[in-house]
Amino acid sequence: MAWSLSPFSPQSIAPLGVSERRRGLAQEKMTENGVFSRDKVLTIDTMNPRVKNVEYAVRGPIVQRAMQIEKELREGLKKPFTEVIKANIGDAHAMGQQPITFFRQVLALCSYPELLNENMFPEDAKNRARRILHACGGGSVGAYSASQGIDCVRQDVACYIERRDGGVPCDPDNVYLTTGASDGIVTMLKLLVCGEGASRTGVMISIPQYPLYSAALAELGAVQVNYYLNEEKCWSMDLSELESSLAEARKHCNPKALCIINPGNPTGQVQSRQCIEDVIRFAAKERLFLMADEVYQDNVYAEGCQFHSFKKVLFELGPEYSDNVELASFHSTSKCYMGECGFRGGYMEVINMDAEVQAQLSKLVSVRLCPPVPGQALMDLVVNSPQPGEPSHITFMKRTATLSLLAEKAKLTEQILNTVPGITCNPVQGAMYSFPNISLPEKSIKEAKALGQAPDMFYCMNLLEETGICLVPGSGFGQKDGTYHFRMTILPPTDKLKILLAKVKEFHQKFTQQYS
Repeated sequence: MAWSLSPFSPQSIAPLGVSERRRGLAQEKMTENGVFSRDKVLTIDTMNPRVKNVEYAVRGPIVQRAMQIEKELREGLKKPFTEVIKANIGDAHAMGQQPITFFRQVLALCSYPELLNENMFPEDAKNRARRILHACGGGSVGAYSASQGIDCVRQDVACYIERRDGGVPCDPDNVYLTTGASDGIVTMLKLLVCGEGASRTGVMISIPQYPLYSAALAELGAVQVNYYLNEEKCWSMDLSELESSLAEARKHCNPKALCIINPGNPTGQVQSRQCIEDVIRFAAKERLFLMADEVYQDNVYAEGCQFHSFKKVLFELGPEYSDNVELASFHSTSKCYMGECGFRGGYMEVINMDAEVQAQLSKLVSVRLCPPVPGQALMDLVVNSPQPGEPSHITFMKRTATLSLLAEKAKLTEQILNTVPGITCNPVQGAMYSFPNISLPEKSIKEAKALGQAPDMFYCMNLLEETGICLVPGSGFGQKDGTYHFRMTILPPTDKLKILLAKVKEFHQKFTQQYS
């Protein structure tokens, strides 16, 4: 009879040799207190190298230092200022903007349905909550939803898009609810990126750009293909620039997608309808997948400017384009008049996507189970807001005051910055940002480079230390060589915005004199 040892029996465990023990202990070392320690499995040298290439200026070194300064102020450390004013990120509620009452009422009802029995909420808010809860598993926003999003919310998004675009049809099956617009953008990039060497996917992005794009492309190992916006023409897109950028990129990669942010971040421009037509024709001719980031579509302030969705223009150009050009467009609850960043609600609509690829998209979103259900509920309220005759409509329409105030602050920012010698600010036509051009003395540029800093980073860090104003250097968004900028939001309350602009004006004059 043949006998075999149990894999768990003592006899089955052979003693390890010295070399085997060393391999198993991975560089064991004795510490001062006599305890063995070992090297980390995950180190800066063994981690994913692509992650090390990821940068995100909006929450970069300037912001980290601002947080340290806030802590120092709380601890009683004396500074030339009493508070840090942050204008680095488009976080409306953090800047003091108040939530829309109707949104919060419905979300409260969804989160705690027992409130439906109370008389403190209007009936239309209760009806919206009941409808959303009825579509949730177990009648709870704590349940997972379908991966593509709650069905009735996607239907409401589709109806909203049709209204917005003057009746252009929208199929709810082409709508994907997302964790903010960022989630949808990164998901689309994952589908697009492939290849190695000269066949590696290239993605065209505007410069200046929102750092989400460069960060995602770095993480995915794609090739970032820059095209420059025309600062002299209020950050408009230039067709000849697109053509030359694409031709150069094709020498070393395979450009497959063109990304547009309209209204613009960080540059605050609103692209004209003619520009959008030109871009669509360019994408059709060059066989590029269009990605339209339209999260600021309600934020249009300048006279003569109007938001045109890429989808609407695409269909108005006729079947030659509407039947062929592949497009993904994105919207979010985080911007516009809502400013509900923390709920992470958004949607993506895909047009003319290959059916087999769309099946892969559905698979990809299912891996993360579903977007946050409260964020989906909020998205539903944005696209299906109170209508005339409903109890909440009059109160809800006060949102126009939020947009009017933003328009006033956009004009104020442009006017004051343009009074400063050495600062030039284009009109803030839309979105929530200004991206002024700053002239820096050569001496300051040399000192910055000696410290290993970008000159506008050096400028913004000095501004923070001396005034408590937190802005983001233009180098974090990309800019033409030899030019310098900073990005600031127009979101702070008007009184604080005036203080901020006055301090920037005073600092720039002092900085210029200091380094002249």
